[in-house]
Amino acid sequence: MILDKYRAGVNLGGWISQCRTMTPEHIATYITRKNIEQIAAWGLDHVRLPFDYPVLEDDDKPFVYKEEGFAVIDRVLAWCKELGLNLILDMHKAPGYAFYTYKTENGLFTDEQTQNRFLSIWREFAGRYKGEGDNIIFELLNEIVDAHGDTWNKIARKAIEAIREVDGERYIMLGGPNYNSASGLETLDIYDDERILYNFHFYEPFLFTHQRARWTSLKDTGVAQPYPGKIAGIDIIREQARDHLGAMNEETVFDIAFLEEKLAPAIAFMQKTGKRLYCGEYGAIALAEMDSRVNYLRDKNALFDKYKIGRAYWNYKGLDYSAIDENGEAVSMELVRAIR
Repeated sequence: MILDKYRAGVNLGGWISQCRTMTPEHIATYITRKNIEQIAAWGLDHVRLPFDYPVLEDDDKPFVYKEEGFAVIDRVLAWCKELGLNLILDMHKAPGYAFYTYKTENGLFTDEQTQNRFLSIWREFAGRYKGEGDNIIFELLNEIVDAHGDTWNKIARKAIEAIREVDGERYIMLGGPNYNSASGLETLDIYDDERILYNFHFYEPFLFTHQRARWTSLKDTGVAQPYPGKIAGIDIIREQARDHLGAMNEETVFDIAFLEEKLAPAIAFMQKTGKRLYCGEYGAIALAEMDSRVNYLRDKNALFDKYKIGRAYWNYKGLDYSAIDENGEAVSMELVRAIR
């Protein structure tokens, strides 16, 4: 099974996606062969490479591709092949869409020309990498926010057909709406094709994985959540971040049983469809205490192994979840052991 080759990996976010600047210097230095060597030495078997479409195409020159952008992807693919790693190519920002701009920029779901640009990029990748084997998987789009999934199903089908016109053997991965949530899997069309794979993201419990995160309503709570353990600072959370509390209360315990309960929609999807799953993102914010962070990741991966779910830790470098420090060393070898 292909996902046996993608059992445990790490994301390369912040390099050619979600970065403040995409200068030649940033691209040349943020991730180098040395980083890929380190990932291989950790015992991981793949990387997930998020990319933003402006690396490849400018809005004022649609359908005209930048060879220097493809060269970056070619380079990391070559490093991975040399070092025995596989690669998931994930479009993090598409023409007219990104998970963080969907409220103001959502042309991918409404405009045919924008959709054609999206399809054309994947058709281009299909041609360029037709000679590659199972060492590369195409992930169509990161964290869809289309609430019902109908529009995304239509776009995804067109993208699969566009790739298949060029390469009938490529493994293709897609996730559901509500930010690739486990619950969103049930809205996806199911293909009678073993080379169509399904993925989700898993950041439960949010109160732990995003504790004090600056971009959430948890930023000013000052609450350090333990793992395992009961919810901390429940009164503060009720007052300042109720939107993340849901049905949880002061008796709620964050432990492996809680995680397995939250994983239930993914487990149900696998049982209903017979499809195995891949978790493209999971992690624990660097603001969490290291012992709790490691405990959480260890339990999460125990469950992924139990249900044979492949996964990639978010994130290798930077973006608030970094597995390495400012010197490029592992923030904790216990953390590394917990994610592999």
